[in-house]
Amino acid sequence: MKGEAMEQSENPGRQKPPEQDSGEVTRRESFIKLGLGSLAVAGCGAAAFGYEFLSPNVLYEPSPIANLGKPDRFPPDSVTPDPVAGVYIIHAAEGLYALSAICTHLGCFTAWKPELGIIACPCHGSKFNRLGVKIDGPAPKPLPWLKLSISDEGELLVDRSTIVTPDQYLRT
Repeated sequence: MKGEAMEQSENPGRQKPPEQDSGEVTRRESFIKLGLGSLAVAGCGAAAFGYEFLSPNVLYEPSPIANLGKPDRFPPDSVTPDPVAGVYIIHAAEGLYALSAICTHLGCFTAWKPELGIIACPCHGSKFNRLGVKIDGPAPKPLPWLKLSISDEGELLVDRSTIVTPDQYLRT
């Protein structure tokens, strides 16, 4: 009784709040659930993007050094394309040298035309001689010479990442 009198004196014009039915969800509860759900989705998204940001972006590329086999595989005064390595091995009187088979215009793969004695780009018509010098077409530069070396086992290695100046022949 004393507790009821206290309640009435503290809330003289108000009545007791009605008891809630346990099956009903109030507007306040639904907004709280919606807000907490939104925070959970935002937190998961932030965690996913944070993981992506912190994980290393590594691009695994093949080795730029290609093994082309024994040097005697390339006959004198010949141009031998190696489509796997993307190079031409030319055996001139001065020695061996390697040219990139990638056109300097737009990066197309070129083709050796033995009947014409030229390297031709089928995409836009650039033409190069056996030294990689541009003869015709839209290519802005000659084909680059690539570093050639001989391994300890006596096999020819071409380093596609190292461009050398022309006239650097490998004598065998």
